[in-house]
Amino acid sequence: MEEIRFIAGSGGLGGGKVLAEPVEEALRHNLHFIAADAGTTDAGPYSLGSGRSNYPREAVKADLSILLVAASRAGIPLLIGSSGTAGLDQHVDWVIDIANEIAIENNIKVRTAAVYSEQTKEYLLGLMKDKRIRALDPAPHLDEQVIRDTEHVVGMMGVEPLQRAIEGGAQLVIGGRCSDAALYAAIPIMKGFPEGLAWHAGKVMECGTQVCVKAGRGVVYASMSHDSFTLRVFGKNLEVSPQSVAAHSFYENGDPYIHVESSGSMDLEQCRYEATNDGGVKVSGSAFTHGDAYTVKLEGAVCVGYQSVCIGGMRDPFFIRHIDIWLAEVRANIENSVSAILGRHLKSGEDYHLVIHQYGRNAVMGAKELETTLPREICLVLEVTAKTQEIATKIAEISRQPMLHHPIPEWSGSITSIAYLHNPVPLDRGAVYRFAYNHVAVPRTKEEMFRMKFVDIG
Repeated sequence: MEEIRFIAGSGGLGGGKVLAEPVEEALRHNLHFIAADAGTTDAGPYSLGSGRSNYPREAVKADLSILLVAASRAGIPLLIGSSGTAGLDQHVDWVIDIANEIAIENNIKVRTAAVYSEQTKEYLLGLMKDKRIRALDPAPHLDEQVIRDTEHVVGMMGVEPLQRAIEGGAQLVIGGRCSDAALYAAIPIMKGFPEGLAWHAGKVMECGTQVCVKAGRGVVYASMSHDSFTLRVFGKNLEVSPQSVAAHSFYENGDPYIHVESSGSMDLEQCRYEATNDGGVKVSGSAFTHGDAYTVKLEGAVCVGYQSVCIGGMRDPFFIRHIDIWLAEVRANIENSVSAILGRHLKSGEDYHLVIHQYGRNAVMGAKELETTLPREICLVLEVTAKTQEIATKIAEISRQPMLHHPIPEWSGSITSIAYLHNPVPLDRGAVYRFAYNHVAVPRTKEEMFRMKFVDIG
């Protein structure tokens, strides 16, 4: 095989960027496969902890419908990775259910591989006992109790489970948590194309049209030979340039040239990015070095408590002028009221955490903010996190009145300091989570952490 051709159908399945017309245009180039990433940690730990997708079912179905019908009609595989945002086992089953619905509606039958990446606590404890879990830098503290407290843990698969699914005859692969680049590298490597080129193509394609000069709705197309690959884009007002492709090669990585995957590292130091006459970008010089050990990145989320928030706007210049002193007094007032009403056993910073964000003043940059001029208005977001939702809600309810009426020297009589956005004021957010791992596992085999089953859908 001298050339392989494929597209990134979406950089985030469910994000609404998939259009039928660009997909159809790409299909005229006799594609060998389509792939699409469906998950990310960019959205935070909530999906991983709770099991809920970052996108509604209808949005995932709309994007997947276009890609699945196109792949089925062309007779080529479709690979989906990091299903349902976090790639939990339940996310894989959820996407398979959506795909089955699409297949039935379009009267097609699809041989499907479900590849699961969720890890049991017993397995992880065994790895830890055998010193097969390694901390990256920086890494939070990880011990037996953290593993037991974790809601869900997934392992990030490389190309090997995807290749096994394709070898097993899968026309559709629905994967759990997956290296974004592996979705695009798996089949080219199977077909004998250089690993460096395959991984690098995956690296620059996995976010879809974000590799373009300006992102939009469309698909990214790659044609790969044994010494280079060329990127093009299909979609209205989309273009790639050597600079945009090189920039995305450095995206989301601490080292601009070395990118670590399960089986080794991409080395992009000798890469060349050249514009082609048809509006594409030719990439060459990508290398790949196999690692001393096969590693699997772990992602896990721990519930840190339950949360309620109060949101309101402040416009009075006298309050804004005294905002730091006023907030300190309000906070002390709230903490005293909590002790008096709910009991002295509730300690701020231990049993509950109280944070007041100042949007319009340092809420985004915090202490790193260089602009110190006081704004004309501030949005205050009071955030209460406690061990139970009941306690968080009660503390938020107690907080409402001090924030509303706590005085300042310039005012006398009854005053109102803040205009609340909602009624009732406290909004219950439910469980909140934190990422608890920045570690890799060193499995005994490359595929022991990933389970697979084949199903016929439609």
